[in-house]
Amino acid sequence: MDRFVHSARAMLLTDFVPTSPRYVTEQRRSLDWLIAVHSDAEARAQDFDGVGRALYAAQIARALRRCGCSEDHIHQRGHSFSLDSNPLQDAGTGARMRMYSEIVDAYFAETYSTEREPPDDFVHVTCTGYVSPSGAQKLVAARGWGGATRVTHAYHMGCYAAVPALRIAAGALATGSRRTDIVHTELCSLHLDPRDHALEQLVVHSLFADGLIRYRAIHDRGEPGLRVLAAHERIAPGSEDSMSWAVGDTGMRMTLGRDVPDKIASCLREFVLELLARAGYGLQALSGALVAAHPGGPRIIEVVRAVLELSEGQVAASRAVLREHGNMSSATLPYIWMNMLEDTSVPTGTPIVSLAFGPGLTVCGAVLEKR
Repeated sequence: MDRFVHSARAMLLTDFVPTSPRYVTEQRRSLDWLIAVHSDAEARAQDFDGVGRALYAAQIARALRRCGCSEDHIHQRGHSFSLDSNPLQDAGTGARMRMYSEIVDAYFAETYSTEREPPDDFVHVTCTGYVSPSGAQKLVAARGWGGATRVTHAYHMGCYAAVPALRIAAGALATGSRRTDIVHTELCSLHLDPRDHALEQLVVHSLFADGLIRYRAIHDRGEPGLRVLAAHERIAPGSEDSMSWAVGDTGMRMTLGRDVPDKIASCLREFVLELLARAGYGLQALSGALVAAHPGGPRIIEVVRAVLELSEGQVAASRAVLREHGNMSSATLPYIWMNMLEDTSVPTGTPIVSLAFGPGLTVCGAVLEKR
């Protein structure tokens, strides 16, 4: 059985507090904006006239219809800037990181503005911004919490980082912390490069969004929340070239191989068996569980559903979060957890099998139980 349940004082996730990005845009308008900014960038590079720009816009539109994430799967996405402007047209990585710092510093100050008691630990999770001191550290300094609060950064893991963050929080609780706050600040939209028209980049540009959420990890003393029963991860063999997230001259750049869904499918069933065993369950428990599958895209949810032979209802929360928010990288799984915790139709005691994927190719999972 997993170390998360070795003690009667297991870890509980509670007090989920989401924050909407400043700008939330319907996906149809977002896709129109992508066509415009990609066409403008190419027109500037090639010195197109109006006709040339219109022809290129039609080409980008066809590509997005073929491979982009449509409004059938995503209704709206959050962004850190207004689509009426394009501050990223010529912005390098330094300028993007300054934007990240300003937004995240303001977020920490606002979301903790009414907190009187400091947490014993912060786990700050992101793969979209690298600034030191971080927004979490600046908050601790500004509030005079430096003698009471430790800050740990869980950076650069991508979409699966919520599960390693649970391990970090469990370690903090095991070494004296009474309350560990996990805070995700993913500003994916700051890394859009409108000059990169590769098909895989159009997929990324049409799928990812900004996500901000915080929640608490505390010792389980019977309060409502999500009890953490187990966690597990592995790197799929022969998959190191399937996905990447690397620093470039214009922010971070993701690469996505066409084989990602197949790589996940090839190891997922065995992985879930191992994960369930760590929580003290057999495969039969899956039929009564909900599955929080990180929606790397609509096809990833379909792969998880097919391989694990799930009903549509078991992955409904994953689809709902993708539809209402897009892929918010590491912040997405906590949004799904919050959805399940707040859903009164999900009974107490329901196991929640959580799955997420990222560079490596890393497959991560956790088993939670609604309390």
